Amino acid sequence: MPRPSIRNRLVPLALLLAIVAGGAQAQSSSPTLRRIQEARVISIGYRDASVPFSFLDGQQRPVGYSIDLCDKVVEAVRRKLGLRDIERRWVVVNAATRMPLVANGMVDLECGATTNTLERQRQVTFSVTTFVSSTRMLSRKSAPVDRLEDLRGGAVVSTVGTTNLKIVQDLKERGDIDFNVLAARDDNEAFRMVETERARAYAMDDALLYGLMAVSPAPQEFMVSTAALSVEPYGIMLRKGDPVFKALVDDSLIALYRSGEIEAIYRRWFLSPIPPKGVNLRLPMPEALRSVIARPTDSGDPAAYR
Repeated sequence: MPRPSIRNRLVPLALLLAIVAGGAQAQSSSPTLRRIQEARVISIGYRDASVPFSFLDGQQRPVGYSIDLCDKVVEAVRRKLGLRDIERRWVVVNAATRMPLVANGMVDLECGATTNTLERQRQVTFSVTTFVSSTRMLSRKSAPVDRLEDLRGGAVVSTVGTTNLKIVQDLKERGDIDFNVLAARDDNEAFRMVETERARAYAMDDALLYGLMAVSPAPQEFMVSTAALSVEPYGIMLRKGDPVFKALVDDSLIALYRSGEIEAIYRRWFLSPIPPKGVNLRLPMPEALRSVIARPTDSGDPAAYR
């Protein structure tokens, strides 16, 4: 058997050195990558009940559409830094804590169902858009709320720390229709308020409403409005001021879009039975999301998605 030439033996070594050098260069210009490189740990923020984006399965493990996307990002980070493995540190967040935890460095990737807005971009940054939802209203079929006018004289609830709560508060302040606005701690509390008739409707992103309705004991008793109050583009929330890390996150997502793998991930969470109850949401991919996949954007302007 002929011995490999010196040149052939040097090629793998040169390739290895190039990978190591590339990782070192990336982490030296990115505080986030530098810390991940040193600790071999990446902190991932997740929601415990935001079906189907980020929630706990029957074994209390974070799963969902956003979690799958973040897994792809973590793999891209691992390859960029030339690491054999990266430990995932899971940090549960809610609507009120997610932004502070990202801003103060406790969370590197917030993998939930967070709307990218121009106002939020003053404190944090976002990846390219990963989903496009709309604010709609969930109500009981026995007291249907299909339009804002149907709320007259009643109450609508939304969740603290969300764009949806601000939207209904702004609509109330306009004074066109008389209704009350209530604030709940989380999705489950808001849903219970509609269930127990303390509120006529729950205003939230439609995909989350369908998820809550699907896993409820009596989904046939509820409905989601056809009228939309706003457009809600989701992104992975990141710490502000680290363009190198953001570029790596964006590139990994765009590669997912271009390869077509995003279609399989979408089918898994929106068109197939999902844990913990095996419910199928049967939600076709929104046309606005198809447009984003074809032409990725990180815009926080709702007009960019209409």
